[in-house]
Amino acid sequence: MEAPFLFQCPISLELMEDPVTIATGVTYERKNIEKWLFTCKKLTCPATMQRLESFDLTPNHTLKRLISSFLEHAAAEEPVTSPPCSSDAVEHDKLVSLLKSIQTGPFKASGLRKLKVLVEKNDELQKDLIRSGGIEVLGCVMSHVVVENSDFTAFRACEEALGVLSLLPLSDDATVELVLKPDCLKPMMVILQRGSAEARVHAMSILTKISKINNEWITNMVTDQDVDIVKSLLDLLSDEISTKLSSSSLDVLLEIVATSNKNRLKAIEAGAVCILLELLPNASRHNCEKVLLLLRRLCECAEGRSAFADHGLGVAAVSKKILRVSEMATKLGVQILWLISSFHPRKKLLEEMMVFGTVRKLLALLHIDGRSSSTNEKAIKMMKLHWAVWRQYPCFPSELKDFLRLNH
Repeated sequence: MEAPFLFQCPISLELMEDPVTIATGVTYERKNIEKWLFTCKKLTCPATMQRLESFDLTPNHTLKRLISSFLEHAAAEEPVTSPPCSSDAVEHDKLVSLLKSIQTGPFKASGLRKLKVLVEKNDELQKDLIRSGGIEVLGCVMSHVVVENSDFTAFRACEEALGVLSLLPLSDDATVELVLKPDCLKPMMVILQRGSAEARVHAMSILTKISKINNEWITNMVTDQDVDIVKSLLDLLSDEISTKLSSSSLDVLLEIVATSNKNRLKAIEAGAVCILLELLPNASRHNCEKVLLLLRRLCECAEGRSAFADHGLGVAAVSKKILRVSEMATKLGVQILWLISSFHPRKKLLEEMMVFGTVRKLLALLHIDGRSSSTNEKAIKMMKLHWAVWRQYPCFPSELKDFLRLNH
């Protein structure tokens, strides 16, 4: 038997054991209202938000007796006397009740935590949540965080709402359209900039999901003057909070720079090349390939190549990954060095290729079977293009002299 709403504490939404009434006439569970008033130092009634003239807590003996009577009656009832009830129907009722309390009640964060527990491992309930207008409710909660005078309570509720939203499948256009509305999307950008590590992971998980269905939001967000998504993503990479978060950030950045040359320039101006090069040495294999792919795309424009050449360890960082991580990493590394040395052949850069062992690695590529022909071709072109500069150095490989003699 479900407890009447009046028997539930407005803060925890749980059955009260020691109900007390405050000056506004609203009754709460004693431990909950004491925490609100005396631990959190609040001066208002949680339900009405009226300022309290007195902090006296008056035991509500009448309500306590009614709750005791209700519990005794519920315990005495035989299970067979109740009509059979569908488990799905019960869960649906719980879902709807929680959504209503989240939408209208003052304690949204606690309600959202209960909602997350309810739907976390139940695919059908997650779909039911979407059908029941759950995304709209979550969006409404999240939208309060972009209000100018939003407080910690609104921020915390937004993070909890993102936790629920990250569980949902978001696998069709109609659902994604709901998430792409400003009520949902702008708060996610705010959380990416200022949220907790867990909330940032949730936000990135959602963005990655919707990118697979619809990436039009990228253009809108990149041009939005209020939120700098490129900077937010680069900050996430710099913070190195987790490998998973870095991977998701790289995925979205790859989508961003792929949409237009303007977006590439914005990423370069935000310091993407420098951040990626500093991330590269300790990147996991999977993230290493993504970093190199992103660097290659940025180096396809002159501004990207210039930023790479200005970084003191760019050549060293990329060269180190050639022949050490994967065939894909080697291919991407050679493509980056080809772009840099062919279109931006500064003397200092060519010197770094010799000093940091890049030239020896290019030569080694030609002796290894199984490498893609395009990679080999680029290595040969670089050696033929710059051998006149490199042969001036004492460390110029003798094998390269023989190779060039045979290929002239």
